[in-house]
Amino acid sequence: MSENHYLNAICEYLQLRGYFFWRSNNIAIYDPKIKRYRALPKFAKKGVPDVILIKEGQFWGLEVKQPKKYLSPDQKQFLLDCESAGGKYFMVRTIEDLQDLGL
Repeated sequence: MSENHYLNAICEYLQLRGYFFWRSNNIAIYDPKIKRYRALPKFAKKGVPDVILIKEGQFWGLEVKQPKKYLSPDQKQFLLDCESAGGKYFMVRTIEDLQDLGL
């Protein structure tokens, strides 16, 4: 199954549970006119998690990975930055992972 399959399942679960969240796509966009990827905007962060969730006033970042896939260096750095700022960041693969987090 693709990572998108896991991501959609997790978002469906969060929606059914009534959480305030959104998907965050943070990749460069290919521009066919100039035949290259556009640069990310100024102040855009690399490694932003797939799902941003606000629970009880706290930022939660959820990075969805399929089995045998792991965080990139940019995602690991975002995790460190997020946690040092008081947020939470988790790599999740399944609905059960969310339930283990209390979601």
